[in-house]
Amino acid sequence: MKQYCKFMVLFVLLLAAGLFAVVKLTGTDDFSQNNEDVLLLNEIAHKIVPGDMPPENTAPEREYVILDRNGNVIYDHRSDRSEAITIETAMKRRYPYTYIIEKNQITGSVVLTDSGKYFDRLRTDSIAAYCVCSFLLIGAAAAFGAYICKTVIRPFAKMKDFASYVAAGDLDRPLEMDQGNLFGAFSESFDIMREELKASRARELVLQKKERELIASLSHDLKTPVTGIKLTSELMAAVFSQNEGQEITVTEDMTVKMNNIYKRADEIAVLVNDLFSSTLEDLGEFRVKCSDENSAVIAEIVSEYDDRGLVRISEIPQVIVHIDKLRLSQVLGNILFNSYKYAGTSIDISFCLDESFLEVSVRDSGPGVPKEEIALITNKFYRGKQHGDKEGSGLGLYIARILMDKMGGELSVRSENGLCVTLLIPLS
Repeated sequence: MKQYCKFMVLFVLLLAAGLFAVVKLTGTDDFSQNNEDVLLLNEIAHKIVPGDMPPENTAPEREYVILDRNGNVIYDHRSDRSEAITIETAMKRRYPYTYIIEKNQITGSVVLTDSGKYFDRLRTDSIAAYCVCSFLLIGAAAAFGAYICKTVIRPFAKMKDFASYVAAGDLDRPLEMDQGNLFGAFSESFDIMREELKASRARELVLQKKERELIASLSHDLKTPVTGIKLTSELMAAVFSQNEGQEITVTEDMTVKMNNIYKRADEIAVLVNDLFSSTLEDLGEFRVKCSDENSAVIAEIVSEYDDRGLVRISEIPQVIVHIDKLRLSQVLGNILFNSYKYAGTSIDISFCLDESFLEVSVRDSGPGVPKEEIALITNKFYRGKQHGDKEGSGLGLYIARILMDKMGGELSVRSENGLCVTLLIPLS
């Protein structure tokens, strides 16, 4: 619209320049005489006899004045004789005039006094007509600009504002459509899109509510068996300690197994509390408390989760790592559990120092994961196409990745003759 306003300003300036040219051109002496006036002047001049009056039938309808050689009026054929006429006055007022010549001598002159008035009227009428046409053109251009503004510019401006409202999340404000809008169908499509987005958001909110309710229900149901496991472990430990040295023989292996049961139950309780206090969308809000630990703690964690005895662990470099022991236990537990479930082969764990990290590689010899799924298996709820009928939620590696990020480390996955999960554990 700014460009159109500039065009209108230029258009008005051009019309003003044209008006100036018309006024200037019509003000020159080139238009002071026409052929009819010249013929009439010559006719009067030839019919006048020096010292006599002109014939009465000589242009009775026209007003003219006859002057002698000295400029004195000798005949005045005008209705209004208030103005004194001389050759100088005729030249100034652009009256047509001619000289009376007798025997090659100027004996007088004839001046037509009504031709200038006719020209003045013609000039005034021409300028007025030009002004009227100019105003009509300007009005038509302004009306066209107003029409374009109403039917094109304003609807597009409304759609622009509507897009900003949708981007900001305001889906309750409809797109207003004026009668006669040239883009009615286009605007209606935008409003239909808004309604679909609003409906989609409503469905999403309902699903989120159901998801939270499901998590709360699962969390509540999990607390009962966890409490039972803990109570049973405590009871078994108390019975064994009271009967130690009697008929019941408590071996070191039994004590380790009971402790493992208690630790597992305690870890499940922590996980259930996390699940109960946050939604699956907020898994990144897990609290991590890192501290310095000896790298030997990794072997202890692995031994707790290696129920089947499939893990072959190499020598661990003696370093101090900065970790949250419980969260690292969750990470390794999820990785080993996935290998048990999907591969069922031996698991090799190797170590390597890499600048400020301890690199831990956990590799199995299973079928692995297709290359196109490698970048997806650490996403929330994603399960590979080859999972078959095995139960799962698609959260194990996702949780492991989130927790490694929280501890300042990193988790990556690659598939080479099996699945290899690499952990970068930060050093102290």
